[in-house]
Amino acid sequence: MHRTDDRSARIGRRLRMHGAVAMAALCLCPAIAARAAPRAVTALADGWRFIQADPKDAEAATLDDKAWRTVSVPHDWAIAGPFDANAKAAGENGFLPSGVAWYRRTLDLTPRPGRRYFVEFDGIMERSGVWVNGHHVGYRPMGYVSQRFDITRHLDADGRTVMAVRADTSAAPSSRWYTGAGIYRRVRLIETGDVHIPQGGAYVRTARLDASGATLAIATDVHNAGVAANDVKVEVVLTGPDGREVARTMLPAATVAADRTVTVQGEIAVPHPRRWDIKDPVQYRATIRILGADGTTLDDDTVRFGIRDARFDPATGFWLNGRNFKLKGVALHHDGGAVGAAVPLDVWRQRLSTLKAQGVNAIRTAHNVPSPEFLDLADELGLLVMDELFDQWNVAKTPEDYHLFFGDWHQRDTLDMVRRDRNHPSIVLWSAGNEIHDTAYPVQAKAALRSILDIVHAADPSRPVTMALFRPNVTKDYDNGLADMLDVVGQNYRENELIAASRQNPKRSIVGTENAHNRVNWLPVRDYAPFSGMFLWTGVDYLGEANRSGWPNVQNPAGLLDRTGRQKISGMERESWWSARPVVHVVRNADPAAAGPATDGAGGPNQPALPTMIAVATPKPKVALFDDWTPANAAPHDETIEVYSNCRQVEAFLNGRSLGVQPLHQDASPRRWSVRYAPGEVRATCRDPGVGTVTDILRTAGKPARIVLEPDRSSVGSSFDDLTYVRARVVDATGTTVPEDGRRLRFAVDGAGTLVATDNGSSVDHTPFASPERAVLGGHAVALVRGAGSGRFRVTATADGVAGDSIQLTATR
Repeated sequence: MHRTDDRSARIGRRLRMHGAVAMAALCLCPAIAARAAPRAVTALADGWRFIQADPKDAEAATLDDKAWRTVSVPHDWAIAGPFDANAKAAGENGFLPSGVAWYRRTLDLTPRPGRRYFVEFDGIMERSGVWVNGHHVGYRPMGYVSQRFDITRHLDADGRTVMAVRADTSAAPSSRWYTGAGIYRRVRLIETGDVHIPQGGAYVRTARLDASGATLAIATDVHNAGVAANDVKVEVVLTGPDGREVARTMLPAATVAADRTVTVQGEIAVPHPRRWDIKDPVQYRATIRILGADGTTLDDDTVRFGIRDARFDPATGFWLNGRNFKLKGVALHHDGGAVGAAVPLDVWRQRLSTLKAQGVNAIRTAHNVPSPEFLDLADELGLLVMDELFDQWNVAKTPEDYHLFFGDWHQRDTLDMVRRDRNHPSIVLWSAGNEIHDTAYPVQAKAALRSILDIVHAADPSRPVTMALFRPNVTKDYDNGLADMLDVVGQNYRENELIAASRQNPKRSIVGTENAHNRVNWLPVRDYAPFSGMFLWTGVDYLGEANRSGWPNVQNPAGLLDRTGRQKISGMERESWWSARPVVHVVRNADPAAAGPATDGAGGPNQPALPTMIAVATPKPKVALFDDWTPANAAPHDETIEVYSNCRQVEAFLNGRSLGVQPLHQDASPRRWSVRYAPGEVRATCRDPGVGTVTDILRTAGKPARIVLEPDRSSVGSSFDDLTYVRARVVDATGTTVPEDGRRLRFAVDGAGTLVATDNGSSVDHTPFASPERAVLGGHAVALVRGAGSGRFRVTATADGVAGDSIQLTATR
């Protein structure tokens, strides 16, 4: 469900209230409350007391917590480190700490008769408990699920309320991979009337869509927490992408008994709607008002949604709004690199925008449901989403993971997750689980899957359910009926096995739920029409899963982007396969044997025309790739120029001399030219008619001379969600990045700004992310900065032996 946190103008950066109520701080005195709208939402971001310990009586309202630190949430205390080879969660959690922490906050809140007060957490990592004035109001073992508690009866009439939260990751490792720790997502206070729409209770789906218009099905839960029955009506007002009203209706009247919930349903027509699409991600709004018998508004809520037609076809794969195309997806873990699990939205904006620019059109949330604002951003950017529920069912992957709680909690967790997220137009698939080990026990696995399917289909009949099957040919999932319980059959890796399962039963829709980066994994998906698409493991390097490589490694470096959001060579190659625009990337392949037939000096611009497509794979795989023309060996030697491009013809040059033109390979293999190394410049250029100048250049670097700072943008806001990446390069006198330079940079921020973190994407750098010093890796490092009020601020980077650089940015509120 989209909450009343209105993120349309700047997602997640402004919290608005229904009606005209806007509270900068939580102070609900009687004069304000008397004018309160039916629903008010207040962000509980600031003023939390925090201790990384487990003191006695920490939940008590009378506890003196003045010695505790003051923090704001979202807050991930584990990302501060230190990295420790002996950390309890070891490489699974990136060798970062785990344990118990407490948070406390005072609410200056005077409760009023007939009003209900809820506290809502988007995520507490993990095994959390919540107390209000010493009363235990709730517990949740899973750290990824949103949770809401009615705290009304525990509020003090004198207006002072103390809320305490215990977050416990001491059972680590308990989730894969880096989890973070603490209240790492948003918190809000919600005030409603006794008659109100419960969490996730407003639902809009497209029931019919054709050229003339759309019919939307509206379902709204109405809960009565009062002591007497209430007669209610439900009014629905739709506004379009331009903010103008497009339709209005009154749903059937209903009587809601005391302490009961009813679901009011109806339909509303929208003539000639704009469809939400990856090319045009427009959204509508439904404002839903619960009216009493006298017409008074008892509660209201606004949800955003998209009108679109998404489906999976067994014969032809995925369709969106009448267009058939492949899901070109990546899996993403929930951490944001240097900021840990408490991820400002601008980190995701940078990452998702970069991935989409290189041809990615879909995201799998691996292996847990993400934050609501992450899905808001996917809606805004036009990215399709597979929203994944669980990484474990009844069988463990680690001794202390969710399998301990699945039997008792999975039904509630599933329902809460689906109800929270079901209005997002970006979501086209639910995933019931990732590599679930229960499948070794088919009776148990089928019972668990049936439980999840029944809940999801009842809560959201508009979307199919898949799961990431784990070696299904070993556990006989395609033969024992488990796979065919799924609406869309998903399998991790082994693409040809999934094709065989499709051919075995042509009624199966199929999708690759997790796939490797290699060309041999892409071609079966590309060339088999029923294959709906794939999700690479992974889109961005992520903390954790370093248990395989071991200390000193702290991350899994399998992304198309590194941890700082910078494109890697694997991303360059993928872009040449997935992008719709002309792409050229040239790299250096250090293995001479990887070159195809020697073309050095052969076949210049006047060579005879070659066929536009040839079905020939160049021999020998890549071994060591570098995004530079600065080998350690500066003497003449054999090198290979490797080009990733979707252009039908590409010409390569060494120091201005043509090395020849090569056509696009049908098998998507890179084009390679074997050359004798000479310092200077390597260039690759698209030669397709009508595309303009599309070229990429590598130059030999000289000695390090200076630092160059390059910000993502010139102004940045001052809220938690606001960040800009200031990228630093160590360059020679001509501005070419010096790839082997590893000196330490010192970042400083002066004026109306603040340094949040530094990073370089390294798997083995154990410098705390909050440190202003960072070694460059491959000539690169980055500082994450945000504004601090309004005005100008300066970011400076210095280092021994080279000239520093300084840039000026503008901070906004």
